[in-house]
Amino acid sequence: MFRVVITAAVIALSTGHALANGHGGGDAPPPPKPEATTAPAKVVLTKQGPKLVDLKGMTLYYYERDTSGKTSNCNDKCAESWVPLAATTDAKAIGDFTVINRNDGSKMWAYRYRPLYTSPADKAPGEVNGLATTMQWRVARPED
Repeated sequence: MFRVVITAAVIALSTGHALANGHGGGDAPPPPKPEATTAPAKVVLTKQGPKLVDLKGMTLYYYERDTSGKTSNCNDKCAESWVPLAATTDAKAIGDFTVINRNDGSKMWAYRYRPLYTSPADKAPGEVNGLATTMQWRVARPED
């Protein structure tokens, strides 16, 4: 009797699996991959108010001379002191984040058409040491 119960259970389980897939065997094909919709930065709340940080938590800045919304004015030596927030060659705009072409042919992220940068002076997430270098750089904030 016990063998009959076990056999019936095995048949029921294997039949249920085949019926659930709509065919006699194999797995259903995987669903298509959605396009990347992850923003390159996020908003964090600080004592000084909300600010933008990259996905590693490093403070993002914008350069006051970046005014066209189409290019970065921080190139060559400037880009050694202020690291552009790099975008992949196939990156597409998402929400308030857009993609800016750089003079060297690379791409970078911008927030509301203002190119975004990190400062090598910031050694840990949340630091804001980039402001000490010059007043032409500002912390990127969601209301900017």
